[in-house]
Parts: sequence; C-alpha cells; structure tokens
Amino acid sequence: MIDKVLDFVRTQLNTYLQNKLSLLPTEDAIILSNISQLNETQPNSGGNDVDPQNAFISVVNIEEDRISKSPENFVRALDGSITYKSPKVFLNIYVLFAVNLSSYPESLKRLSYIIQFFQYQNVFTPLSYPSIPAGVDQLILDLMSLSYQDLNNLWGILGSRYLPSVMYKMRLI
Repeated sequence: MIDKVLDFVRTQLNTYLQNKLSLLPTEDAIILSNISQLNETQPNSGGNDVDPQNAFISVVNIEEDRISKSPENFVRALDGSITYKSPKVFLNIYVLFAVNLSSYPESLKRLSYIIQFFQYQNVFTPLSYPSIPAGVDQLILDLMSLSYQDLNNLWGILGSRYLPSVMYKMRLI
C-alpha cells in the first residue's frame, strides 16, 4: 500500500514538475529512491560513481496515527452475537523531498516548485483523483518544520551530505 501511495504522489508531482520545468514526458523530474544510498559507491565502478542529478522522494519514518484509530473493535451482529473486528490502521508517513542537481539555483527552483505543488494541492481523495490507490479514502500532506538539531540528526542518520530538502507528514486515512 505504501509503495502505491508514494508512486501516486510521485506521478502527480512529476506531471506538475514536467509542466513547470518544460521537460519532456519521458524525463522524470522526481524519482522514488532511498536518499541514504545516494552517496554509496556501486560495485565494480572503481569508486567513480556520480550521484544522480534529480529530485528524490524518500521515506524517513512511519508511525501509527493512534488519534484517528477507532476504539470500536467489537461489532454486534443482527443475531446479538459480538465479534471482534480488526480496526483500520491509520499511518503517518514522513516523506523527505530532496533535490540533487549540479546547479544550486536550479535545485532551489525545483524544491520551490515541490513546495508550491503541495501548497496548492495537499489533500487527495478518490473523488478528485480517481487514480488514487484503492483503500485510501483521503491522503493529506502537511509541511513539517524541522529545527536545526532535528535536521542535523536526520541527515546524520541518512549518512549523506545536506541537500536542499523539505519534509512532509503524509497522513493516510
């Protein structure tokens, strides 16, 4: 489910970025990738790997949204019997959008377009987006502001140098 939702977000954002940046439909403006593997040297490359030049979507944390969880786990049937029903799991997925282009101004421009996209469209529903994965009633992306300490910890854990980036909390309902 998470992979399908992230691919849906990537597709919507990629279409927007292609239009804004005047890219060909075959060119990906953003890809789904593990940002922590960005600086890793590939086997048999002689240590001459060049980091991919693109924007990236990467999951940095997943947590259960306990506030949205329904406490009603037992359902009374018509015959009066009571059965246990597994509650729906609501998730908060922390998604990092990072840009690694050779031109720093172009990286900032692409990051600005990513923020602009979610400022304009941060709620996705099956009614407004029929291509949203089945089982998702609502997808909400909220901008997360990280302190310098949190930002330092995040990039330290990722084991990468800092890239222009923004984090969103994606709520699956």
